[in-house]
Amino acid sequence: MRRPALNSGGRRARPQAQAGAVDGPYKNKILSAIPESEQRLARPILEYFQFRQRSILHEPTQPLEFAYFPNQGLISLLVATEDGKTVEAGMVGNEGLAGVGSAVGLGLSPLRYVVQVPGDGFRVGVRALGDVLRSAPLFQMALSRYAVIQGMQVAQTAACNRLHDVEQRMSRWLLMAADRVGSRSLPITHDFLATTLGTDRPSVSLAAKILQREKAVECRRGAIEILNRKVLESFSCECYKVIRQLDSISLG
Repeated sequence: MRRPALNSGGRRARPQAQAGAVDGPYKNKILSAIPESEQRLARPILEYFQFRQRSILHEPTQPLEFAYFPNQGLISLLVATEDGKTVEAGMVGNEGLAGVGSAVGLGLSPLRYVVQVPGDGFRVGVRALGDVLRSAPLFQMALSRYAVIQGMQVAQTAACNRLHDVEQRMSRWLLMAADRVGSRSLPITHDFLATTLGTDRPSVSLAAKILQREKAVECRRGAIEILNRKVLESFSCECYKVIRQLDSISLG
């Protein structure tokens, strides 16, 4: 029996999916890039899905049941330790999917999937996706390519989290999120950023004050808006440029 998603408080979330064939066009860039013949194979297994902010889509202790293809919104891929600490290893917007291991038959993921920015898209059962991929070689290739690129991004993010200060990491995160959401305004709090960056709230607040003073961002209650991308990029480490280049390769 399928387990419903959890919300941020650990409670079972209400059903968010609508079963049935889905008509294109797709805003998810992987789905939109595969040929129409393979889109027709995928449509019957895609379920329209609403990504609600702070919803937990997958826990590392559970089997991987679904892969998620966002049209809009942002999913954070978190490493969670036994003492309750977390740090982000990667993020997924409409450029990709969460649960990429399902493309190569893996039923496990050591990451927690949390919706950072609400939106919509599709989910698909892991077994159903595997069945379709056997008859859709270009779809399989696109997912395998994305899996490799995502692995490179996770490695770069790990290096960033270890080697760079909070101000640089926060700038890099805001730029990456804006690229995937397609908006300068991000509905996130300092508390949630601290959880994502693996640091404490005072450190995030201090970094935010510096970025505000330089007019790179504006912090409002429950949201951060990017005012000047060039200034924000000047505060970011080189990791943002590397990850942005990887993004362009994955969509090539």
